[in-house]
Formats: sequence, C-alpha cells, structure tokens
Amino acid sequence: MRNRYMITVLIFILWLLLLDPNNIISRVKEVRTRNRLLREKEYYMGRIEEDRRKLEELRTSNDNLEKFAREQYNMKKADEDLFIIVTPEQERKIRRERKISKTQKPAKERAPEKNRR
Repeated sequence: MRNRYMITVLIFILWLLLLDPNNIISRVKEVRTRNRLLREKEYYMGRIEEDRRKLEELRTSNDNLEKFAREQYNMKKADEDLFIIVTPEQERKIRRERKISKTQKPAKERAPEKNRR
C-alpha cells in the first residue's frame, strides 16, 4: 500500500516537471530569455542615453557639430587635405565587405518576350 502512494507521488512529480505546459524545462527557458531581454534593455537604454547626450552637445555647440561632421563623415574645408588612417581591423572589415559585394551579382534582367501569334 505504501508503494502505491510513493508511485503516485513520483508520477505526479514527473508530470509536473516534464509533461505539464508550465514544466520546469519551459520555465528555465523563459527565465533565460527574460534575463537576456533585460540585459538587452539595459544596453539599449545606455545607448539611448549616450545618443541623447551627444545630440545635446551637437545642438548646443557649432564646434562640436563641425568636429562630428569631420570625424563621422570625413568632411573637410575647401583648403584642407584629408588623410584617413585605417587600423588593420578596419582594413580587414573593408576588404570583407568588398569581397562580399563582388561575389554578389545582380540578377540579369530579361528582355520582355514578345507574344508570337
């Protein structure tokens, strides 16, 4: 008689852990997903705050705006020469991008076929 109760309890526990829609496996996955999303939220909130600060700096000072344009968009004045120094890491990235763009060929355009009668 005692074994019958133990077996019933064991089956119940297995049911809860493995077969129930809210089982332990699903619960662990949901907790991991939640933690990942919280980390992403924290990262993006930091990025938003940093971007707001940079935007405020650009709006308040013409010197900062000029510095940003020069650094980000390689802009220069008419009487200046611009030298771009590329690190080895940046050079590898540029080469990879060029290699990818060369291997991707655009789809050939077909001439419209004329209906023959």
